[in-house]
Amino acid sequence: MKQTKILWLKDSLRWITMPLHAVLYLIYVLARPVSRFLFGKNHPLSAPYHLVHSIKPRSPKQRRDTLPGDAGNPAKVPVERHHIDLSLISPNALKVVQTLQAKGYYAFIVGGAVRDLLLGMKPKDFDIATNATPAQVQVLFRRALLIGRRFQIVHVQFGQEIIEVSTFRTSLQASAQDAPAAPSTERKAPLFSKYLPSSGPSRRARRGFRVEPSTHLVNADGLIVRDNVWGSQHEDVARRDFTVNAMYYDPKTQTIVDYYNGIADVDNRVLRMIGDPATRYREDPMRMLRAIRFAAKLGFEMAPETSAPIRELAEHIRSVPAARLFDEVLKLLLCGHALNCLQRLRAEGLHHGILPLLDEVLEAPQDARFFTLALSRTDTRIHSGKSISPSFLFAALLWHEVRSRWEKTRQQGHNAIPALNIAINDTLSIQTEQLALRKRYIGDMRIIWDMQPRLEKRGRSATRLLEHPRFRAAYDFLLLRCEAGELNEELGQWWTAFIQTPPEERAEFLEQASRPKTAQTTKSDDIESTVKKPRRRRTKKTVDAASEESVNSVIEN
Repeated sequence: MKQTKILWLKDSLRWITMPLHAVLYLIYVLARPVSRFLFGKNHPLSAPYHLVHSIKPRSPKQRRDTLPGDAGNPAKVPVERHHIDLSLISPNALKVVQTLQAKGYYAFIVGGAVRDLLLGMKPKDFDIATNATPAQVQVLFRRALLIGRRFQIVHVQFGQEIIEVSTFRTSLQASAQDAPAAPSTERKAPLFSKYLPSSGPSRRARRGFRVEPSTHLVNADGLIVRDNVWGSQHEDVARRDFTVNAMYYDPKTQTIVDYYNGIADVDNRVLRMIGDPATRYREDPMRMLRAIRFAAKLGFEMAPETSAPIRELAEHIRSVPAARLFDEVLKLLLCGHALNCLQRLRAEGLHHGILPLLDEVLEAPQDARFFTLALSRTDTRIHSGKSISPSFLFAALLWHEVRSRWEKTRQQGHNAIPALNIAINDTLSIQTEQLALRKRYIGDMRIIWDMQPRLEKRGRSATRLLEHPRFRAAYDFLLLRCEAGELNEELGQWWTAFIQTPPEERAEFLEQASRPKTAQTTKSDDIESTVKKPRRRRTKKTVDAASEESVNSVIEN
């Protein structure tokens, strides 16, 4: 009852302050030309009115967000406890945080970057969370790109580095019941709405009333289709997936705001879901893959309540868009623990919606060896800091299916090369339905597979194959097949020796390699010629003798 009165009072104050905003807007319109004349193009009133009149947030000392339940009193961990090294933080990330804080907004480094900093590792990328809306963030930076429809964020570019800035969001339980059951029932935005200023959802939406589908949308399966409802920090932390990713680090004060004892879970190496795991997995099935990746990459153990619903909800992974699923699988394979990740996927039953052929591959000894070697070599190259070709990796993962289809097609009477092309097309058409493989990867995979029969033949075409741009990938693929026992190791040794031979001596190398076959052919030709030559000589002699006798007889007469 008390909360209802407070909300009613706030709405009343809002209507009272509307005339004041009208007066301020009139002053703003009249003062803007004067400000431009005095201060130039980048004058203080250059921003739109709905950004200028935004109230400056109070400092954390004046206001503390609270969350009911266990997160009601977040722990503020000082530097003496977490020992985060500021030199591991990107200068561009610090610049973004400082710029937002200088304008009066909250700004924190969040997510996996804080987790990696606590583990003493340098994060690969940095995410910033703030209470500024995307439009307000975009105004503050020159190279800021507003992206995303499902989750609207801002990418601030510094050369090759991109700092991702997101606004605090809230999780609305009522919106899941009131929102339409499918995206097809979305309500269209009003005419000229893109020209109108937007400062987030209304307060009625914040209090749990019906939210417009353009802001928040949940389908019939509980999957969040769109979520752009701004909130506060304590509401934003409840939306995050794991406790180890739900910490906020302020570089200015060097303190960590910890709502769910994430530091303790990092110390104990436990991966724990925030909230009810089954509900969170239904909201975003990709969280199941993220749980597998984090557990394998960081060496964490999933809490029993976190891992229990995964096998039951594994089928929900099919509802994820193929392009987004491909990006997550690529992260999983390139995290440096690909073999462990795929073994965990199979143990939890998640591979059926991604790589359904994984069971067949791991059950065949020869294919399992090839599969294990490919992933182990990939992990080794990642740990040594070398580059990895996703095309080579996916070519190795799908080679079992291509080879089995190739053999079946050849048994039907097709030649080797046409049969291989048919097998490749069938495999890619099936796999693309589940993973949206990018075109450039598909092209490289085709080349790697197409070059295998040509590499097996060797011969004088080896010099031309050596000049192919994708020869190295095809050659490494051939060595994997030889080491797995699919081909004779002598074939791989021959190609290795040919590559190491100087270019001016390769012609002689090929001639020596083909000499036994040439010698055998010459010997047979000599035998055949020795058999046929006497007959020709006899015939020639007989003809010559007869012609000579006839000539002599003519002369004598």
